[in-house]
Amino acid sequence: MATTPIFQMFARSPFMPMQEHIAKAQECAAELIPFFEAVINEDWETASDIQQHIIQLEHDADDLKRKIRQNLPRNLFLPVPRTDLLELLRMQDKIANKSKDIAGIILGRRMQFPECIQRSLLDLLHTALQACDQAKTAMHELDELVTSGFRGREIELVEHLLTELDRLEYETDTHERNLRRSLFAVERDIYPVDVMFMYQIINWIGDLANRAQQVGSRLQLLLAR
Repeated sequence: MATTPIFQMFARSPFMPMQEHIAKAQECAAELIPFFEAVINEDWETASDIQQHIIQLEHDADDLKRKIRQNLPRNLFLPVPRTDLLELLRMQDKIANKSKDIAGIILGRRMQFPECIQRSLLDLLHTALQACDQAKTAMHELDELVTSGFRGREIELVEHLLTELDRLEYETDTHERNLRRSLFAVERDIYPVDVMFMYQIINWIGDLANRAQQVGSRLQLLLAR
């Protein structure tokens, strides 16, 4: 079997490449903060530069995903099923993909959000990104979980992280509902097509937290095995 850097990482830890991938996906999502700040300030040159960086980070995440899929050993003993790792990888990748989609549509349409919802929009984004970061933190505990045999204080720590992840996803849902109501109150003053895309962006930001929670749910299944 060919020896590649990714395979060497798997030889040291079956989770290290997965952890590297979710870190890259989370980095991609985190760039939405300066991106939205530039959009709100109508600084389209800066927004374009950040969007290109998001695209590069998403491509980096895709490269890692392909290498993991190609090199995840079939004959190496893994403490969790190979199919579970691949499903986790798929969920992680959606965080990076959705981040790229959000930036792409906003920049492509040069969307201008009403001033009355800008603060709430940033609050929604910050909470969704906290959920993504929490999923990354939980994933980085997998090595310790294996070492502890999926029991003891380590499993309690991960369960606490996942409980907090659920709370952040619920908080994101609350922000999302409130933001929709705020947009509904002023939507008659906005070009209808723009309103349609604004609702879509709100939904996609909320979806970042949903994807992060799905990573947590898959980890929860691993703990229950």
